[in-house]
Amino acid sequence: MRALVVIVAIAASSPLLAQPTVCEPVGFAHIKISDSFWAPRLKAHANATLPICIEQTEIKTGRIRNFEKAAAGQGTHEGIYYDDSDVYKVLEGMAYSLVNNPNPELEKKCDEWIDKIAAAQRPDGYLNTYYTLTGIDQRWTDMEKHEEYCAGHLIEAAVAYFHATGKRKLLDVAIKLADHMDREFGPGKKHWVVGHQEPELALVKLYRVTGNTRYVDLAYWMLEERGRGHGRGRIWTDPKFGAAYCQDDVPVRALSDITGHAVRAMYLYTGMADVNMFRPEANYLPALTRVWDDVVNRNMYITGGIGSSRSNEGFTVDYDLPNETAYCETCASIGMVFWNHRMFLLTGESQYMNVLERSLYNAALDGVSLSGDRFFYVNPLASEGNHHRKEWYGTACCPSNISRLLPSLGDYLYAVEGNRVWVNLYVTSEGRFTVQGEELLIEQQTNYPWSGDIQLTVKKVAPKPIELQMRIPEWNKQFRVTINGGNVKATRNRFGYVSILREWKPGDRVELKLDMPIEVVSADPRVKANEGKRAIQRGPLVYCLEEADNPGLDFSSVRFSARTVFEAIPNSGILNNVTLIRTKNLPSQITLIPYYAWDNRTAGKMKVWIDYR
Repeated sequence: MRALVVIVAIAASSPLLAQPTVCEPVGFAHIKISDSFWAPRLKAHANATLPICIEQTEIKTGRIRNFEKAAAGQGTHEGIYYDDSDVYKVLEGMAYSLVNNPNPELEKKCDEWIDKIAAAQRPDGYLNTYYTLTGIDQRWTDMEKHEEYCAGHLIEAAVAYFHATGKRKLLDVAIKLADHMDREFGPGKKHWVVGHQEPELALVKLYRVTGNTRYVDLAYWMLEERGRGHGRGRIWTDPKFGAAYCQDDVPVRALSDITGHAVRAMYLYTGMADVNMFRPEANYLPALTRVWDDVVNRNMYITGGIGSSRSNEGFTVDYDLPNETAYCETCASIGMVFWNHRMFLLTGESQYMNVLERSLYNAALDGVSLSGDRFFYVNPLASEGNHHRKEWYGTACCPSNISRLLPSLGDYLYAVEGNRVWVNLYVTSEGRFTVQGEELLIEQQTNYPWSGDIQLTVKKVAPKPIELQMRIPEWNKQFRVTINGGNVKATRNRFGYVSILREWKPGDRVELKLDMPIEVVSADPRVKANEGKRAIQRGPLVYCLEEADNPGLDFSSVRFSARTVFEAIPNSGILNNVTLIRTKNLPSQITLIPYYAWDNRTAGKMKVWIDYR
């Protein structure tokens, strides 16, 4: 087939700035995933990723030993001052994994860690092994030292473990820590700027579980402290960084352009969206909409990765998107998933889920090998063969972060508001959740992302109208919908969904067929790194050339043109049975693989953007 040529900017259209429609997410604990694409990744996560993370946390580094020493009140702190956060992120990943891969031994390990964490907590609720072991009198004196960042990850782990198991011990530790922070900070107390954002979104999660509005109020106060000259610590005094590095240069409502450190920015915007859901008077949506437009349309790679610069792990100027030197930290791509999910929940607009899907299937998924035991910190879009995954990193935020993202996939499939059910990601699964007080059970069958055929079967439903909203991805140009085998006249609404309102009966079946052509994509002409180049995409997946499939190929001489014919090769039998893309009419056949799957075989060259004439 000849590829559809799409000459567009890298990203999506400008936001709609609609009146907020707050959707409720359907949590991972209500979703059972049996998908042929995702289930092997979740198995690899359970069988390889978590064991590596546990070994590194318990044995090869001092992360767990720090908690044991803090509980004993003596000993030298090992590692870096923010290492507690990795313990919490791995624990969160363990909690998510228990839903789709139940494991009594893993749950026992969680409980062992929780006992050690609880023992290290001080009577007033404070919990941070670095300051407990190096000088408790210095706590809350340097805003860069990640105290609240670590606290936020503890809270997220506690909420996840409570949802997965119903056990409260870690949740009670988190509540005690949050209460300590609430006594330290807030209106009328000392000023404080969070150096590495994270507690803002975590406190909203804690509010969702406890119903205690003080936690949303504290998160709101933390956001309002920014950009007002209150920052103190190494970030603010080091000329290499400055307030913009941690997004403290302007008040949050004045944000319009992304600056500084990419991961910090993602957590900030996620926290703003979360707080706006429960404090609409915050009126953060205009600022979030402006900065989203800047990120997605001027500073995002085709893979959904962000942050082009190694020097600040973030941003330089608009359209500066180099390929081989792209930074694209895995944590930043994960942050794109978080932020765009919250923007969808706040507005009900599919454009945010479109970006989430792009980041998830490409830039984030690239962060871990197919076997689950090697990780990327940096995710370039071209390599001369010298960039490879590692088993661990001294700063291990990316391995621990991907270990919690993958098993939380169920969080992103569905959302509910009133009698509406949003279907956002297409994954073979069973979802059991509540709509207007009544239980709804939906089975989803698909071979996505290799195929655009999706089938939803209603297995259990209350006898009342429910509006089913199915996302039509941005890359799709043509689709068809049937109900119980009969064609339905369906159009994409202004929010990017097909909406079906009816009284559903058990056994009702909706089929959505998304055409999935191969596309030749052009970058925005202002991206100088991609002048005269094209990228290949099929469905949500960005493809790349890898030397393992093209031995002896001179990558510098590869040229595609408008006459190049491509074909999709399903069931390839390699790389977990990916669909390949091959050229049909060039002098030598060229094979492309999904970007996320590169560097899983023999080391070699790779490139996403190909010369084009």
